[in-house]
Amino acid sequence: MSDITAHMDKAIESLKHNFGKIRTGRANANILSDITVDYYGVATPITQVAAVKAPEAHMLVVEPWDKALVNAIVKAISASDLGITPSSDGMVIRLPFPAPTEERRRELVKECRELAEHAKVAIRNVRRDANNKLERDEELTEDDVRREQARVQKHTDTYVAMIDDLLKAKEAEVMEI
Repeated sequence: MSDITAHMDKAIESLKHNFGKIRTGRANANILSDITVDYYGVATPITQVAAVKAPEAHMLVVEPWDKALVNAIVKAISASDLGITPSSDGMVIRLPFPAPTEERRRELVKECRELAEHAKVAIRNVRRDANNKLERDEELTEDDVRREQARVQKHTDTYVAMIDDLLKAKEAEVMEI
């Protein structure tokens, strides 16, 4: 069961990470976690070469520790698919987050539902693998196998409910104006 729990926890963590990258109109530093900048020949995430702050709900401020990186960071953010136009004063970079339109919010909700469904599929795959292991175990009787499969199913239902709760919370956040 601990192996099953570990795999299911990874699916939940992956879902949380993916939800963190979805732009909701509210400034969120996680949105920059996958954008890399060339730092002395090494592709480095922006969050490792600069301080990312959210001074207000609809603004992120990126303050590089090495001021020579300002232009490289602006180019990396512009080249990404965030849809945000950075502005720089040579010292810091400001990223304004406009509120998404109603249509865009509905698209984001669909994207959230797809991510949640992928997480559910991952959890179901863990359940399937666990059930297959139980069936192949020759030391267990048929009744023991059924009992353990029921425990695995109960565990799976718990994690699917967790995904549904995360999805509900993210949908509410996305649809909030």
